[in-house]
Order: sequence, then structure tokens, then C-alpha cells
Amino acid sequence: MVIEKGDKLILLTNDDGLYATGLKTLLETMEEFGKVVLISTLESRSGMSQALTVKTPIRVKLLDEDEKHRIYTCNGTPTDSVKLAVNQLLDRHPDFLVAGINHGANTSVSVLYSGTMAATLEGCLYGIPSVGFSLNSFAPDSDFSVCHDFIKLIMNRLMDEPLPPGICLNVNIPAVGRDEIKGIKVCRQSRGNWKEEFEKRKDPMGKTYYWLAGYFNNQEPESDDTDNWALDNNYVSVVPVTVDMTAHWFLDELKERLDR
Repeated sequence: MVIEKGDKLILLTNDDGLYATGLKTLLETMEEFGKVVLISTLESRSGMSQALTVKTPIRVKLLDEDEKHRIYTCNGTPTDSVKLAVNQLLDRHPDFLVAGINHGANTSVSVLYSGTMAATLEGCLYGIPSVGFSLNSFAPDSDFSVCHDFIKLIMNRLMDEPLPPGICLNVNIPAVGRDEIKGIKVCRQSRGNWKEEFEKRKDPMGKTYYWLAGYFNNQEPESDDTDNWALDNNYVSVVPVTVDMTAHWFLDELKERLDR
């Protein structure tokens, strides 16, 4: 793949593994916007958050290259993938980073655990305009084609008006027919938490083990300005996410309590 002057260079990754249907859909869509460098692990790295590989060597292999894309696989995490690409694999700074399409929504506090959104935030830290895309379905036969039009719309807007430094986008798309989606809704992350997160089980030998399970508890289901409400009502939710996790609203009060 030769990147000519004027070509857009797009870095693409995910956390569901190289052969995930969502990644294939996103690759095909991104090739409409420029030259794509894809890097992903062979298997799923979901739930890795911002984890880094620090105790074992990271290995990278070039799998495929043509005039539109270059595809690598590595044995690290989604965050490793972004760092490797930016520091070692790319000829220049990418114009965009896109991650996904994640198999399952990344709303509310899920952004803290998501490997897809971790990669998006990592791109943001490097000063790359970054977007994470997710489809609100875990079904094995999920139809990711519904995402195409909305990804194109959002990317076209970002081409015209780049994001401010330190801000990326978390985009979640309803898993319904294209005609059922009402539009795009810019909103905030809803407040919620995961409940009863582990099931206690016995293996065939009678030994105890624990299986991650649980359910999401939406603490404000009626708030129509949140990402969960948007998805539940067939809107594409778009949440601007910042890498600055400071609780700015609480600074003055905390100073009053602690500054001496």
C-alpha cells in the first residue's frame, strides 16, 4: 500500500479479534475514506480496558496488503495495538483512529472496561481524532450493515470539522432495521452500575469456580439525555468522551475541605 500525498491515513483496531464481523464491516467502510492500516489480535480481547502487555514480548505479523489497506495482527491488547502502530508500524501520524464495530453496546460505565473504547482513548492521547463504534447486540448473527450509513455520516462530519484536542467519540448504534432508527442523538453517559457480577458454580470435579455474569442497573432510565435512553428508543447515541477524568465540578468544594 502506497500512501500518496493527500491520502487520508486511518488506523483501525478493535477488541473482538481479527475475524470479527464488526471489524470487517468497519474496514470496508473506512476504505471509502482513505488508506487503512488495521491492527488487531487474532482472538477477542474484550474487557481489557487500557491494559498493557508488560511481562511478555509483543509480536506483530503482517497478514495482508493491497492498494487500500495493510493488515497486521499482534498478541497484545487493543491499547498495545495503537501504541505499536503509532510508534513502529505507521509511516506518519494517522489522520483518524476508528475502533470497532464492537459486538455489544459500550454505554454508561462500560466505557471503563471496554477494549474498544480504550483503543479510542489511546488514539485521543496521541492527538488523533478518534471514534469508537459499537452495535447494541451480542447475537452471533448480528447484522452490522445497519451501521454503515451512520458511520459514514459521522466520519464525513469529522472530516469537515475535527474534534477538539483531548476529546473522542463513543458511538452506539441500535440493532434494529435501518428504517427503525430515528436518527442521531448527542447525549451524555448514563449513570449506572453492574449488579451480581459473579455466579458461583461447581465444576465436574466438585470444585468451586466463579463465572462473570450479572446485569446492568440503569439508575436513570427515564432521562432522555443519556446514551442508554437513546439506544432504548432507537437512536444512535454519540457521547463526547474526554481523557481528563478530573471531577472539575467538585474542585472548589474539595479545596474548601482540604486546602490549608
